Amino acid sequence: MTVPKLMPLAIGLFAVGVLAIITVFVLFVLGYSDLPAWLNFAGTYLPAIGLGLGIVAVVRKSRQKRS
Repeated sequence: MTVPKLMPLAIGLFAVGVLAIITVFVLFVLGYSDLPAWLNFAGTYLPAIGLGLGIVAVVRKSRQKRS
């Protein structure tokens, strides 16, 4: 079984996004409240983009098998 070309990108974006979410929570627990905008952006949008790309990659791979 070959891995779709989008899948590594999707996994990477999702992993970076989850890491950003963990970083935001850790910094919040440590008492930081004014976090940089890029960190909030990464924690908000990267997991969703990675998940979306992963779904697209799996659907494309599934459709290739049928034809």
